[in-house]
This record gives sequence, C-alpha cells and structure tokens, in this order.
Amino acid sequence: MIRVLVADDEALMRAGIRLILENAEDIEVAAEAGDGREAAAACRAQDIDVALLDIQMPSRDGIAAAEDIARLSPRTCVVMLTAFGEEASVTRALRAGASGFLLKDTGPAELIRAVRLAAKGEPVLAPRITRQLLERHVRSGRDTEAALRRVEELTPTERDVLRLLGRGLSNAEIADQLYLSAGTVKAHISRILTRTGCANRVQAAVLAHDAGLLDDR
Repeated sequence: MIRVLVADDEALMRAGIRLILENAEDIEVAAEAGDGREAAAACRAQDIDVALLDIQMPSRDGIAAAEDIARLSPRTCVVMLTAFGEEASVTRALRAGASGFLLKDTGPAELIRAVRLAAKGEPVLAPRITRQLLERHVRSGRDTEAALRRVEELTPTERDVLRLLGRGLSNAEIADQLYLSAGTVKAHISRILTRTGCANRVQAAVLAHDAGLLDDR
C-alpha cells in the first residue's frame, strides 16, 4: 500500500485529491495538511511514501516544507502541485529536494499513475510543463562549464542514460533504447546521482540540460 500525504490550504482541493487516490486499491491517503508546517510534521510522525505538496501554502510554503521533509523523512518522495505559470519556483523546489511536478488540473488517471511512479522513484513531470520548466531554468542560469565538470567522470553509458533521463524517459524506456535491463538502468541512475551530487532524477534532468547532453543526437 502506498501511503500518501496531501498538503493544500484549500480543503476542497484536498478532498478532491483524496477521492481520486482512494479509488486506487494500492493507494491510501494517510494524512492531510493545510500548511507546510503540518505537512512536515505529518511526514515525521507517519510512514509516508509520497507527499503531494501545493507550492503556495501559508505558514511555510510547499518548497520550505519540502526542505523540512527531506531532513525529517528522507525516504518520502515529494511531488509539488503547481498551477501553470509558476515555473519561477522550479529552481527553488529542485534545490529543496522535490522529485517532480504535477499541474493542479492533472486528470484522475494521470494523478494515480504519478503517485505510483513517485513511490518507485520514477520521474513525475507533467508533460505540459516539463519542457517549459527545464528550458526556462536553462535560459535563466545555464552554467555549461560547471555542469560539464559534474558529468566528466561518467562513463559513456552513464552519459547516455543521463541524456535519456533528461528527455523524460522512464527506466523501462531507457532500457529499451539502450538494450539494457531495467535493473541495470536503475543501478546506472543510482551511480549517476551519487557521482554528480544530484538529489533526485529531476535535478539530474536539469543537469543534463545544463551540460548540453540533450543537444546530442
């Protein structure tokens, strides 16, 4: 059973998300929170697999809450709930340890799928905002030199894995592209995160952009 925290200052939004998620037999909404402080406290007190955090919340916003959760409950995967047009918060959220982003108007099936992916450590990036988020990040602060230094110790295969990860492919899709097993891809990603100092796959995707790996054909 995947245990989920839903944090949003709007009770109606929390109720809607709960209703959607509890239609899935393998997902349980174990806790709710109306602000960032409550969210972090709930993750610390309970065994939460996935925390869905609204970016805009009183007391402590979702990004500050993500920082707290990373410290208090490192096993919890944090996914930010964002409205279209809030891309400026992405860099802060990435640094705070967020593992992905979902638009608030994400459909029920996609929301359930995203929670399942997050629980397995897979990327959770809303298709409509992924490219815009990363491209805006690149335009606002792309440091290719620094990024290249971070990837220079990667093996050719690891660089290929990082390039495909940066394009939003899942482990299974990367495995298919590179003729590897899913387990091997997972091991490569673990080493990539360690060697580059990335906290999660989203940070690694940004690094792939910064290093120009997505320019490769």
